[in-house]
Amino acid sequence: MVIIHIGDVVGKIGRKALTAMLPKLMEKHNAGIVVVNGENAAGGNGITPPVADSIFAAGADVITTGNHVFAQKQAEELLRRDSRILRPANYPPGVPGEGAGVFPSRTGGFQVGVINLCGRVFMRELDDPFRTADDILTWMRQETRIVLIDFHAEATSEKLALSRHLDGRVSACVGTHTHVQTADEQVLPGGTAHITDVGMTGAKESIIGVEIEPVLRRFRTQMPARFDPPESGTTILCGVVLEIDPETGRAWSIERIHSEQTFG
Repeated sequence: MVIIHIGDVVGKIGRKALTAMLPKLMEKHNAGIVVVNGENAAGGNGITPPVADSIFAAGADVITTGNHVFAQKQAEELLRRDSRILRPANYPPGVPGEGAGVFPSRTGGFQVGVINLCGRVFMRELDDPFRTADDILTWMRQETRIVLIDFHAEATSEKLALSRHLDGRVSACVGTHTHVQTADEQVLPGGTAHITDVGMTGAKESIIGVEIEPVLRRFRTQMPARFDPPESGTTILCGVVLEIDPETGRAWSIERIHSEQTFG
């Protein structure tokens, strides 16, 4: 069984890239389920109902998020009404939305568990993602052995540590948040696929998806600057293709995706 995970979609141009390139990838790999991180899809910061609709229309089955999930005011109601959109499960109790769910695959009649977590190193202090994952897996593995974790975190050590902690208990633990695709994809000894960061889907000529000059100005002067994604140009779509044994939940392989397309 094949799972496709697409990295952080940044702005309108990232959504264009997703719409143009994802259907071809799904057909090529006969994807059983597609997970897309959409936390920066609305203007480069957060998610809204129309933006979520466009991501689902492009082919996503599940949308994961991260530390910017509530940047747009419509997000709270969106997460309350659509369980296909996940926010990090290690937010404190009472936060709107769900952090994990079990979803049907497009192929073979299998169920796929998806867990969204946020790191704590160099980020806002949330609940312990390691303990949160352990708690969720106590019920999720009774429903399915195929489990994907989107770990939205800054530190490479924290991401690899979670994968090692969960090795043999989840099918894959893939990192998001830094928007830079890493080259350390591997299947760990217990059968869990890992990559530190799957990368982003957005403008190639940018700094992690937003226009270059305001970022340079902010670094050089420390003055406030508005960060907007470019509206045109060459885009990249980054992610991974995961081949999973549906009977055991072990990963057979993990392959990086890095595609480009130009928009006027």
